[in-house]
Amino acid sequence: MRVEIWSDVVCPFCYIGKRRFENALSSFEHADEVQVVFRSFELDPEAPQQPTEKVPTALARKYGITPEQALQNMAGVDRMAAGEGLVFKQADAPHANTRDAHRLLHLARAEGGPGAQARLNERLLQNYFVDAQNPADQALLRESAVSVGLDADRVDQVLAGDEFADAVAADVEQARAYGATGVPFFVIDERYGIAGAQPTEAFTRTLEQAWNDRE
Repeated sequence: MRVEIWSDVVCPFCYIGKRRFENALSSFEHADEVQVVFRSFELDPEAPQQPTEKVPTALARKYGITPEQALQNMAGVDRMAAGEGLVFKQADAPHANTRDAHRLLHLARAEGGPGAQARLNERLLQNYFVDAQNPADQALLRESAVSVGLDADRVDQVLAGDEFADAVAADVEQARAYGATGVPFFVIDERYGIAGAQPTEAFTRTLEQAWNDRE
């Protein structure tokens, strides 16, 4: 069974939803027969490579609210994350572009398989939400990719060009074709969709239904 997860590495609900899905998968009887693939979705394709502001300021501008209101909203998300064992520092994180991160996630899957991709995805999420680091920092991206087993020279080659940019664009287009307007968005065997960071029980039910329908 194949589970595709559309997400962005600067999306707090993607990290929360990922944890809830992982909790459901950990108790799923057929977990060893489930392949998980991460797909790209850029929340802000126009975000700068060199950040000039932090997330609360960017969110305030986007939604027409004050930075203080943005911080209040983020605090609520932080509490939700804490319920899944995650400690967020997203208020200190810079607003920056994630295209290079997505390109490396495609490289990880192409050369290291789903396992390497999953490890890199987790590392990039941690970099941003736990450590409040710049998701566009190529030195950090390189270090993160190498830490999960990717070849350093190959990582440098990808970061220096635009390889896998077409794969990122194709993922975004596929998400739109499915009708996804945001992330996280989970698709099981191209038949069952789950939108948002749903409760663990919702993932459990859908995994079981998808498996039973295969049978």
